[in-house]
Amino acid sequence: MYYAREPGKINHMRYDTLAQMLTLGNIRAGNKMIVMETCAGLVLGAMMERMGGFGSIIQLYPGGEPVRAATACFGFPKSFLSGLYEFPLNKVDSLLNGTFSAEMLSSEPKDSASVEESNGTLEEKQTSEQENEDSMAEAPESNHPEEQETMEAISQDPEHKEPKERGGKKDYIQEKQRRQEEQRKKRLEAAALLSERNADGLIVASRFHPTPLLLSLLNFVAPSRPFVVYCQYKEPLLECYTKLRERGGVINLRLSETWLRNYQVLPDRSHPKLLMSGGGGYLLSGFTVAMDNLKADTSLKSNASTLESHKTEEPAAKKRKCPQSES
Repeated sequence: MYYAREPGKINHMRYDTLAQMLTLGNIRAGNKMIVMETCAGLVLGAMMERMGGFGSIIQLYPGGEPVRAATACFGFPKSFLSGLYEFPLNKVDSLLNGTFSAEMLSSEPKDSASVEESNGTLEEKQTSEQENEDSMAEAPESNHPEEQETMEAISQDPEHKEPKERGGKKDYIQEKQRRQEEQRKKRLEAAALLSERNADGLIVASRFHPTPLLLSLLNFVAPSRPFVVYCQYKEPLLECYTKLRERGGVINLRLSETWLRNYQVLPDRSHPKLLMSGGGGYLLSGFTVAMDNLKADTSLKSNASTLESHKTEEPAAKKRKCPQSES
């Protein structure tokens, strides 16, 4: 539905491309997956559906909160959400450097809550003053005495004011604080899961450049695990491909484009449709391997020395001199 009506919200990701991502990423029940996507939660929902509520998914999100509009359309039960964690993207560097602490997450929501409480009292005063001014302005204009009497009775009734102004605002603030506490706990749990650096896979499908994202997030993935990167264009993935080859630690790198053709199947007139999708994006996939620079350097040096020794030594057949023919 998103691809047919609003493909820009999902970065023009076609449904066969999404299926290829789930297959190449080895999404299955019991996995511990990392996903970074800006496709309105479509990739996240597809992963949750395939995992069936077993395992854990850590969603990295830019901005204040993750966007899960498409995930809500799947209609998952609450048991599926128990294994879903979230972590802000701007705290990934501090987690990699070892400078991450719980105060970095706990300080921000508390300050915002206190600011909201102070703003709430100001907003109540402002709204009450505005309502009084509006009622005074509208009163002389209205010519119906019955409407004026009903409006005055509602405004003078104290029972009508209490649930809206007093009880409603307090309940709203308490509910918001409770949600912030739950989000803070989830983010701390996600930080603990990421710090283990043993994720079973990585999926990246965002509107940002994939190279810095992938190079930083691959540190959280265990060896011999798949990763998949989606991009609408080929050039960013080509740069990402070359950077990964220079960095090392990955094998079986493959840059592919999914191709789809729709057919009209009718008696005696089956043919490909004239109006079909021109492109469904590009995928960069591969597997992680353990990097040991010291061993790699020694093995390369030993291989180079053996090659040089083979080059200096000539075979015995070449050392023999050919007998000179007497003229």
